[in-house]
Amino acid sequence: MASSLLLLLDDIASVLDDVSAMTKVAAKKTAGVLGDDLALNAKQVTGVAADRELPVVWQVAMGSLLNKALLVPAALLLNWLLPAAVLPLLMAGGLYLCYEGAEKILHRLCHPQADAHHSKNEPATTVARLATLERMRIRGAIRTDFILSAEIIVITLGIVASRPILVQLGVLVTISLAMTVGVYGLVAAIVKLDDAGLWLMSQPAALARALGRGIVATAPWLMRLLTVAGTAAMFLVGGGILLHGVPAWHHAIEESLHGLADYAALGMLVANGLTGLFAGCLVLATIQAGRALLVRAG
Repeated sequence: MASSLLLLLDDIASVLDDVSAMTKVAAKKTAGVLGDDLALNAKQVTGVAADRELPVVWQVAMGSLLNKALLVPAALLLNWLLPAAVLPLLMAGGLYLCYEGAEKILHRLCHPQADAHHSKNEPATTVARLATLERMRIRGAIRTDFILSAEIIVITLGIVASRPILVQLGVLVTISLAMTVGVYGLVAAIVKLDDAGLWLMSQPAALARALGRGIVATAPWLMRLLTVAGTAAMFLVGGGILLHGVPAWHHAIEESLHGLADYAALGMLVANGLTGLFAGCLVLATIQAGRALLVRAG
């Protein structure tokens, strides 16, 4: 009895050691996606009323946890039943990210002053519009998170695919929780930077007031930067997924960049972005043409 209990504890300790070791490897492999996820989600909160920023972040975080709660068992089941389907599904998600980025650019070009047309004489309408905007941003952020979460889980699953099922499950759950807490904790901190700056400005110490003024002055620029970075991240992540999904293209680009030495990584980043931009524009043009045909046919 005692020996059986010791063997069980030893097995549990061995599994936990494997989970810890593989989680560290997976964290390194998915670190780039973490940066993209942070930029994209901070961007989604831009334009939300100040008193609604944290509630919006919280709702998106809960949606992210739900995404991962669905994706983890689905990925394990799919990897067991039909492993060949994982890559095509991931590429479809990459195409969607590219399309969403291209759509945002098109909307910005066609409606550059879209946020400036709220009527000041219709407060009820303004409140309704803000509530609609908030719901749209939450849904959009959760949809985008679903794609990025799927990429994180697929990358992680590829690392632990040969391990026992308990190790796979432990690593996937640990990475999912760590990514969610890390991303949305940082997003919450970023969107409340201006409040922190105002609080510092109210302090008696001169250094604190100066620091507060600096934060208040730079916070809007940081949010604008994150807005641009979030859209760029869609192309970088989506293009990267597409290139990795076609090994021949990926290897050909790597070979062409081989002579650049220290600049090879930057070159691959540019290749990912251009691939994402081209794919997004192509999908957007196809969808727009299809809509136009349907309108004419109707």
